[in-house]
Amino acid sequence: MTATSATTLAARVANGTHARAIRLWLYAVAALVLAMVLVGGATRLTESGLSITEWKPIMGVLPPLGEPEWQAEFEKYQAIPQYRALNAGMSLDAFKTIYWWEWTHRLLGRLIGTAFLIPFLWFLWRGWVAKALRPRLWFIFALGALQGAVGWWMVASGLAARVEVSQYRLATHLVLAGAIYVALLWTAQQIGAAQQINGRQASPFPPPLAGQGREEAGTRIRVTAIGLLILVLAQIYLGALVAGLRAGYAYNTWPLIDGALLPDPSQLFFIAPTWRNFFENILTVQFDHRMLAYAIFIVALAHAFDVERAVKSGAGRVGAFALFAAVTLQVALGILTLLWRVPLPLALLHQAMAMLVLTVATLHAANLKLRTSAPLIPAPTGIPAGAG
Repeated sequence: MTATSATTLAARVANGTHARAIRLWLYAVAALVLAMVLVGGATRLTESGLSITEWKPIMGVLPPLGEPEWQAEFEKYQAIPQYRALNAGMSLDAFKTIYWWEWTHRLLGRLIGTAFLIPFLWFLWRGWVAKALRPRLWFIFALGALQGAVGWWMVASGLAARVEVSQYRLATHLVLAGAIYVALLWTAQQIGAAQQINGRQASPFPPPLAGQGREEAGTRIRVTAIGLLILVLAQIYLGALVAGLRAGYAYNTWPLIDGALLPDPSQLFFIAPTWRNFFENILTVQFDHRMLAYAIFIVALAHAFDVERAVKSGAGRVGAFALFAAVTLQVALGILTLLWRVPLPLALLHQAMAMLVLTVATLHAANLKLRTSAPLIPAPTGIPAGAG
């Protein structure tokens, strides 16, 4: 091996190591976001979200350290409507249980911010982050900061005139978490695609079959995959509306809802103005959630067969059928959760499965989409592409 080729190889290995480190960091932060969403779901289902009535981004890291501090926090909770309407007479020990859920949820939020910002600044200082990637990562960090503010905005809605948080704000909070999660996974996948291109490696995602309409088939498959991802995010938003309105405790029959496959329009749209029914009418919100679930199931099935016909083999086909399987399981869990009137274990599993569907949809769409070059990792300094 010549000195030049040895230098080239060393530079490429270092560049690949840096890219892998950034990818692993993004996946780790995504895992924390996933954990936070799951803890947030448990916090909501256990009616714990209003147990901490103040927003203290710094001092709130420490929980109460003694009985006087615990009693002071309990008295703050006793002053809000939820305590008087739902938990009057609650013991201090019972309050501690719901407090720990909310405290853990907020602690995870702080941990995510730290786990993102500190390594990001270090990677920037070391010059490991390509210029094309920096604005996106700063944007993801800004979304995370916004999520903290949205979280308090949501909690504040339940401290004065309500016994629970606003379903509008709950849905915004959850779908923003989902968007951050998607951005983290997508960016990590795109860095991997850039690594393959820089290293001149063969793509593991095979192209559509050769023949007439090949490019059209590939475009259609990629657009459908991205469309499914958007539909899943929309379904998560609707699921949050269902949760915020406690709509899962009503209309606990399937496939009929309110005694029919299609409810009476006078019951779907009796709130004025009409648009409010889509956010505040329990029947309409649950009906929309069901209908979008059916639509996602049908589109995922059609997409899987489309990929089966158009793609020879490989990760594209695996992703399409994995997504359909995840959607099918989620639909079944949703039906069981409804029929059994939202038992806590099933409700938690249903929310966890929603995040699994979102994960599979994101990775599948990203794998199909990211087959074109994207300069998201720095090229080895002074080494032309393909040298060596």
